Amino acid sequence: MNTKTLLTMALAASFCVQNAFSQTGNMKVWETNSAGDKLAEKTVFARAKKKVLIEVNSKEQRQTLVGIGGSFTEATSSLLARLSKQKRQEVIDAYFGPYGSRYSLTRTHIGSCDFSKGQYSYAEQEGDTLLEHFSIAHDEATLLPLIKDAQAVSADGFRIVASPWTAPRWMKDNKNYIGGVLLPEYQKVYANYLVKYLEAYKAKGVDIWAMTPVNEPYGNNNNRESMYFDPGYEAAFVRDYMGPAFERAGFDNVKILGYDQNRLDIPKWVDAMYADEATSKYFDGIAVHWYESTVEWFPEMFAYAHEKAPNKLIIETEGCCDAEVPHWKDDAWYWACEGTDWGWDWAPEEQKHLHPKYVPVFRYARDIIGCLNSWVDGWIDWNMVLDRQGGPCWVQNWCLAPVLADPDTDEVYFTPMYYAISHFSRFLRPGAKVLGVQCQSKEVMATAVRNPDGTIAVVVMNQGNCPAALDLVIDGKHHKLTIAKEAIQTVVLL
Repeated sequence: MNTKTLLTMALAASFCVQNAFSQTGNMKVWETNSAGDKLAEKTVFARAKKKVLIEVNSKEQRQTLVGIGGSFTEATSSLLARLSKQKRQEVIDAYFGPYGSRYSLTRTHIGSCDFSKGQYSYAEQEGDTLLEHFSIAHDEATLLPLIKDAQAVSADGFRIVASPWTAPRWMKDNKNYIGGVLLPEYQKVYANYLVKYLEAYKAKGVDIWAMTPVNEPYGNNNNRESMYFDPGYEAAFVRDYMGPAFERAGFDNVKILGYDQNRLDIPKWVDAMYADEATSKYFDGIAVHWYESTVEWFPEMFAYAHEKAPNKLIIETEGCCDAEVPHWKDDAWYWACEGTDWGWDWAPEEQKHLHPKYVPVFRYARDIIGCLNSWVDGWIDWNMVLDRQGGPCWVQNWCLAPVLADPDTDEVYFTPMYYAISHFSRFLRPGAKVLGVQCQSKEVMATAVRNPDGTIAVVVMNQGNCPAALDLVIDGKHHKLTIAKEAIQTVVLL
């Protein structure tokens, strides 16, 4: 090796030393980025020209985190049942095991939904007002076994929100799974139907933490299971039937969350839910979805709900990248601004601005950060696992999922979205207090919590195309680090 080569190597090494620094001590950092890192632990940081100040005030304690996670659907459970035992367990461990995402808040459907293999309820016999033929046998094939196996590997356990997409057909005015209204004379029977579900699941060792009266009460444009409620009808149903039925059956500890649809109509629903003490006492909070926009999280709507009832919960119960067929083993696509949703094609002209193309990874991280910083107590993704088509889904409502599976080849693909959610679910734990955060940047967002064990966890997202030097200030103490371009980073101070 000649002198010139040695000199070049020495200069390069010197440049690297001058343009990098290490951060150790009581801070641990994990990063996922478009360059290929996936929850990689970082101890050395490249220097960056762009500087961003993030201030965390641990004395400003806001809401208490209920949890973060995803949903048990028949689509997911039936798909995993077709994999080898080893691959199925790999996915369960990845979501619920001690070294995985550690999901703490989940959701499932009561009866069928669009991500079922077909349509069904637990009371199919018309006129069975005593519900003598009620049965959850359908769920015992794949759905309940998946929930039980997840329980077996979850060290801390997880909560479940259960939502019906519809009442049994014969209780509705149109006698159909899709659309229609619950007939007034069947309100008591429907409330008892929901109690029967709680009892049946409890008998199988699965306790339900919360329930909504119906998923998406505006009806999904009548293209899958649905049942219409307006705010007043649902509030009265909960006040007069569902709440009292839960009390009589000893399930008054099961939380009732109203609404369960998009965010812009939150004021209408909380006004009805919390109109008076007789109604409000049965509602523990409101459930919301994210489908009104690919970029906005509507903090003013959450603020309205919080100010209306500061002690009530706000739970995001469903969000997914919809109207997309998954890209198989193509990490780059999930970091590209190519995602579209239903609104890209079908939104009214005045709403088009809410549905631009988006980066799937950023859509998840942006919404979770925005929600946590806007009084939301828990956040739930939709299907945990789908196939290469974005199903199975009986209405062919193809969507993305953080994990994709091909049962024909016994392969599983953990998309970058899986790691994006893990940055939150793994490190922000139930019982944590969300803290006040200030971050004056258009491209960088951050949220922070103090966990029950005393650690402070901060999640930072950099949507920019260049690295950012972070000055993370916590209670006046400065922590210097760098986040890569197009990246999510979790910082835990021990």
